[in-house]
Parts: sequence; C-alpha cells; structure tokens
Amino acid sequence: MLAHLSIRDIVLIERLDIDFPAGLSVLTGETGAGKSILLDALSLTLGARGDASLVRHGAAQGSVTAVFSVPHNHPARVLARDNGFDDADDPGGDLILRRSQSADGRSRVFINDQPAGVALLREIGRHLVEIHGQHDDRALVDAGAHRDLLDAFGGHSGVAQSVGHAWRVWREAEQALARHRAKVEAAAREADYLRACVDELSKLDPQPGEEIGLAEQRAAMMRAEKSASDIADAQDVLSGQNSAVPPLASLMRRLQRKAEAAPGLLDDIVKALDEALISLDTAQVAVETALRAAAFDPQALEQAEERLFALRAAGRKHSVAVDDLAALRDAMAADLADLDAGEERLAGLEQAAKAAKAAYDEAAGHLSELRRGTAAALARTVMAELPALKLERAEFLVEMSSEPEDRAESGIDQIEFWVRTNPGTRAGPIMKVASGGELSRFLLALKVALADRGSAPTLVFDEIDTGVGGAVADAIGQRLARLAGRIQVLSVTHAPQVAARAGTHYLISKSGGAERVATSVAALARAARQEEIARMLAGATITEEARAAAERLLSENAAAG
Repeated sequence: MLAHLSIRDIVLIERLDIDFPAGLSVLTGETGAGKSILLDALSLTLGARGDASLVRHGAAQGSVTAVFSVPHNHPARVLARDNGFDDADDPGGDLILRRSQSADGRSRVFINDQPAGVALLREIGRHLVEIHGQHDDRALVDAGAHRDLLDAFGGHSGVAQSVGHAWRVWREAEQALARHRAKVEAAAREADYLRACVDELSKLDPQPGEEIGLAEQRAAMMRAEKSASDIADAQDVLSGQNSAVPPLASLMRRLQRKAEAAPGLLDDIVKALDEALISLDTAQVAVETALRAAAFDPQALEQAEERLFALRAAGRKHSVAVDDLAALRDAMAADLADLDAGEERLAGLEQAAKAAKAAYDEAAGHLSELRRGTAAALARTVMAELPALKLERAEFLVEMSSEPEDRAESGIDQIEFWVRTNPGTRAGPIMKVASGGELSRFLLALKVALADRGSAPTLVFDEIDTGVGGAVADAIGQRLARLAGRIQVLSVTHAPQVAARAGTHYLISKSGGAERVATSVAALARAARQEEIARMLAGATITEEARAAAERLLSENAAAG
C-alpha cells in the first residue's frame, strides 16, 4: 500500500508530506484547489511522462517521493529485486520510488535511492497503484486486460501462466525446427561445393599462427641470402686471387732479412706489417664463420614461400583471414555432417514440435473451458452490483470466442466486456456503449466483484461519482468501503455520501494572494470533517441544516462500520 507521499515544488504544491493509512481515504476540496495536481504528482512516481510545466514557477526542480509498504514476495518487490533495486537482506523494508523533474525538461528516476530508468519505474508502478477516473478506465480500455481480470476472478492465473509457458515451448520448438530445416536445405544445395572446399582445406591443413611463422621464416632466409652475397665478396677480397695477404707476407719477409743490415731502420715497418697480417687473418676467420652462419637451404626458402602463398590464396578465395581457414573448414564439415545426419534430426525436431503443439492445445483447451464457466459467474456477480448503482436496467456480458487455430501466449480465447445499458438496445464493447459516468460505475462493480484479485494493492478513484448523487453516491461509497476492507482505496470525491464513509478524510485547499498561490493537504479531525461534508452538501453557504445532515452521515457510517 501507499504509505507516504512527499511532494516538493510541483505546480501549486510547494511542500507537502502525507501519510496514508490502510482502508478508505478520501480527498475533497473546492474545484481548482489542486486535487488533480496531487494525482499528477503520484502518477509521476509511477512512470507517467514528465514535463517541465510540472515544476513550480520560480523553482529549478520539483520532486515526488512515494513510499510503499508491500510484502517481500509482492510482484513489485520481486521486479525491483530482479533488477538490483531491492535489498534481499531487508525484506521488511519499504519500496521507495522517487522522480525529480527539472525546469529544463530533464527527469530523473530513483528506486530505493538508486538511479533507474522510467520503463522499469512504470512496470513497478503498474504493480503498485491503479488510478481510475471517468476518462481513464484503463482496466476497461484494453481487451487483453479483460482476459486477465476474468482469469483473476476465476483463480486461473496459474493455469494461464502454464499455458503461456506451453506456448513458448511450442514456439521455440517450431523455431528450432525451422532453423534446422533451412540449414539442411541450404547445405543440400551447396553439398558439392562444401565437399570440394572441405577436401581442399583438409589437404592444405592450415594451422593457427602458421602464416606469421612462415612469413617470419621467409623474411629471415631472404635477409640471410642478401647478407651471404656481401660476406662472399669479403672472403674473395681476403682470400681470393687478388688477396693482399701473399704480397704483404712476401714484403715482410724481405724487409726482415734486410733489417739485420740496417738495425733500427726497418723494425717499425716489419712490426706494422706483422700486425696487419695478423688482423687480416683474424678477419678471414671471421668471414668464414659468418659464411657458415648465413648458410641456408634455397629449397627450404622455396618450400616456405609456396606454403605461404598457398595459404594466402585460400584465404582470398574464401574471403577469410588465413588463421580462420581451419575454423571455416570445421564449419563446412559440420554443415556436411548436418546434411548427412539431417534427415534423422529433422524427424526428431518435427516430433518434438508436434508434441509441444499438442501439449499447448491441451492446456489452452482446458483453460478455455475454465474461462467459459467463469465468464458466466463474473457476469452474474457484476450484475448483482448494478441495481444499487442505478444501472438496474443495464446488462453486463462477457463476450468470449475461442479459435483453436489462433494460438497465442494468452490462450485461444478472445474475451471482451460488453454491456447493454437499456433493454432493447444493441449490446456492444463497454468502451463504446457506456457513458463516462456509467463506465466508472461498471468499473467499480467489477472491482467489487474481483475484491483483491487482479488488482494493485492501492486503488485510486478520481471523481468516479461525478454527476451522481443521493442513493447512487451512497452506493458508490458503500462499495468503496467494501473494497477498502481488502485493499487500500483513495478516492477524490465531490460526493458527501462517499466522503462520510472514509476512514481518513483529507482536505485539499489553496491559499495565497494574486502573486503566489500554494496548495496544501490536511487530515481532518471529526469536527472539521463535519464542516467539510456540510460544505459539500450546502455549497458556499453552510447552513445548520447542512451541518446536521453531515453529522447524520458521519454517525450512520460510524455505526455501520
């Protein structure tokens, strides 16, 4: 139930905090006092569309916070928990929805003080509050909701969920069958091509990372080939026919013989030549070592190049990277395997789809039988409420048609609420036949018939008693009070008979001058409540007779309670 509503800077409301108890609470006030603003603010926390015009003039931002007290296993709590917005360790905690609206049009959503999205807020809000008015009878607009209400009345929601599960199983089986059939048919059309490709790639046998390894090996051998040519030139200079080593060695020996005849004159030359010959010998050894190191097999280079070019050609042919060739071969082989074993598997999938379809048909047929019996019971229950609501000449019908071949997640039934408002007239869909006031009363009769089944834990009725009075207004009040024995009911009303039946009475008023106006809400004590109901009875001038009538209404309802 809605436990608390806090509003800041929304239209005419500057600051407002209201605690709501269980049972029936009414909100009254003169026209223009701001009752619709209060509901707009509540709707904002339930996911209604935000608008910059909602922000109070002069304020940068407005906000609304709604605190709900619902059980740990309530669908709203489960939904919040599944999305990470509810504390499983604190099952007794409140569920807090907050919406801020900026004057620049931006809107922010918070669920239990954590940022969230409007779509999730709207889905959670749908499980917490229903707001109904003469022109917003959402339970009556959507024919899909009629089916849900019928299932709720009959207690068939669990069966309906089973039908939905059977439908999803059947659809998944059909989709798996369709996918496999398409795959087998495609593979059959391409079987020869696939076999040729698999044979080609199997012979090639590409390995992961092979392209990089071959490219590096080829580059290394090509570098060695180029270096070997230069080293060979160095060897020719040092050891070939034109080598300077033999002439230098011969010259050094001649100078050594003559050095004895001229002491000190040729010693440095002989020494330098000896060192040069030693260096040349060292260089020659180094060149030979380098030649051995740079040696490679030209045939190996040729083989590496052929392998690399073959892999790259296959990659271009199949429009994949070389490293993906092995995966492509495996995928093609799997397609061939599907083709080879496809007929057997296809038969199995066909059997599974057939069995799933039969299971759905059985479940949907059983649900249809339950709904047909429940439809008559719901119509009788609603009809029993109509005379007191001054709809004694009206007829409520549950139109139901079943088509076994029109399988849907919700079953095989099309269900819609129809009414006939006067004898002799044609019955038709409730939204087309009933007037605004009649719609509200039909909705109320439905809600009373359903009690707390198929309903959010908080129901808000916005002036559903407009245009009625006397006995009809009293009948509406009786039924709102009866509903409030099971779920929380809030009613914006102009009917004193409805207001007198409330457990809590809030007065919405407007104060201020021409420059600045503010809306306020106050819970009324017994005396103030009598005065407000007297105003509702008498109008602008409250008479003693009106006060006495208000006292009688309050006393009678207190005694009845």
